[in-house]
Amino acid sequence: MTDQPLYFAPLGGAGEIGMNVSLYGAAGRWMMVDLGITFADERLPGVEIILPDISFAIDEKQRLDGLVLTHAHEDHLGAVPYLWPQLACPIWCVPFTAAVLKRKLDESGVRERVPLNVVEPGERFDVGPFTCRFIHMTHSIPEAAMLVIDTPHGRVLHTGDWKLDPAPQVGEASQIEALQELGREGVVAMIADSTNIMTPGTSGSEAEVFESLTGLIARQPNRVVLTTFASNVARLSTAMRAGAAAGRQVALIGRSMHRMVAAARDCGYLKDMPRLLDERAIADLPRNKVMLLCTGSQAEPRAATARIAAGTHPRITLDPGDTMIFSSKIIPGNERIIYDLHNNLVGAGVDVITEDDHFVHVSGHPSRDEVAQLYRWVKPKIAVPVHGELRHLREHVSFAKAHGAEHALLVTDGDLVQLAPAPPAIVGEVPIGRHAYDDGSMVAVEADRFRLRRRLGNNGTVFVSVVLDHFGSVLAPPQLASVGTIELDDDPHAQQRLIDGLVEEIERLTDRDAEDDARIEERLRSAVRRLLGLSRERRPVIQIQITRLSPEMLAQLEDVST
Repeated sequence: MTDQPLYFAPLGGAGEIGMNVSLYGAAGRWMMVDLGITFADERLPGVEIILPDISFAIDEKQRLDGLVLTHAHEDHLGAVPYLWPQLACPIWCVPFTAAVLKRKLDESGVRERVPLNVVEPGERFDVGPFTCRFIHMTHSIPEAAMLVIDTPHGRVLHTGDWKLDPAPQVGEASQIEALQELGREGVVAMIADSTNIMTPGTSGSEAEVFESLTGLIARQPNRVVLTTFASNVARLSTAMRAGAAAGRQVALIGRSMHRMVAAARDCGYLKDMPRLLDERAIADLPRNKVMLLCTGSQAEPRAATARIAAGTHPRITLDPGDTMIFSSKIIPGNERIIYDLHNNLVGAGVDVITEDDHFVHVSGHPSRDEVAQLYRWVKPKIAVPVHGELRHLREHVSFAKAHGAEHALLVTDGDLVQLAPAPPAIVGEVPIGRHAYDDGSMVAVEADRFRLRRRLGNNGTVFVSVVLDHFGSVLAPPQLASVGTIELDDDPHAQQRLIDGLVEEIERLTDRDAEDDARIEERLRSAVRRLLGLSRERRPVIQIQITRLSPEMLAQLEDVST
């Protein structure tokens, strides 16, 4: 037994769904579990992914013994290609996770530098003072695993993402006997998935989705497009087989779909799937004999679904009477853009089917009955809910106490938790944050550039260009342009009033102010707002360009003109 406590510190994924990254500390050393991303929304225009701030781990990198990845979903490993160079530590994962990660590392050009250790479920491996092994669990992607961590203070179970599916369509069923054995041997703490803690019953089986999708696809009269997460390999398998069973040939649309299927086949999965068509081959097939699988179920603007709906996909078009099936759940926060996508498709005559209309989706996360069963098997003394928003975590704390946990802690990103020796408690905090990945660089989400983009998107911009001499006299009428705000070109009289008002504003300046460009810009911005009658809520970006001509330049212009 060491004198140093056992610590747990979530840097992401506690108080949110996505961007999972956790640290365990013991004997003066650290181990990281998962390193994921989350996706940006309209609050960060022009940004697609958000990375966790792992500055604490970087500062501690000399004491960081490794990174362990529980499975191959983006919110658990997606940040590795971006952030691993700052950690430069060994990585451990199971074979399928390694296959997906290698493709990502190839794209980022760092694969050869990464010490990647591939282990099988049940195989023990040491990460500093931590002895670890994986327990295979069913999820929506192959080889998801819970992580058993033996520490100087006892055993911890980090559940990762999991469910109990009696008939998984890809991979083996969950290793229930291993969980029961943990309960008999004793578990100090369980760090547990909270995604569906408010959902009663069980999550349902992928086998049931197969039966439902087969009948649904067979009833559609024309072309069928099914969209889901590319990383949901179980659903891809279900959809491929359902399409074939309904008498259709299947084509994959989207690079991420092809990449995930290739990784699955490299690891021995999807071997018995029907032959997949190239998207260029479907044009010659009858529309009622083809089904397309594509990315973009969350209305991601660059994904295939959004491009097909907008009519900008180079090879795929939908006609009235075709069907789009959304075989996924809406991620909270994406509702508006997804409903807009649905409405665009319906407006084009496409039939849209979601989980609200038909049984086309089951979750990859456990519902309440499954979580209760896990507590009966594992019997942890301490429960620390993660992988959920604050409302999920609070509910899970109460649930854990009601199902036998002696202690249950409400922990959010940045909390430093002492798990042992008892009693467990939040004893401090570590720095956390979010970085937007923008044009090849990581930028704090609070950066001015994003506030400016939001203003431009919401309020538009007005450009004003004035030409002055070195004393501040106006040499030509100001030039005006507006984008996304007042349409000056529609009202020449309003435009002329604005020009006259700006000239008058400059002429009223003192001689000293007239020689100060910054002062002129300030006065002209205020004048534009006043002359256009903009309300306090309407705040377009007003850009002022000042060009001054020196006496020599004026003399040259006079010579040319004469």
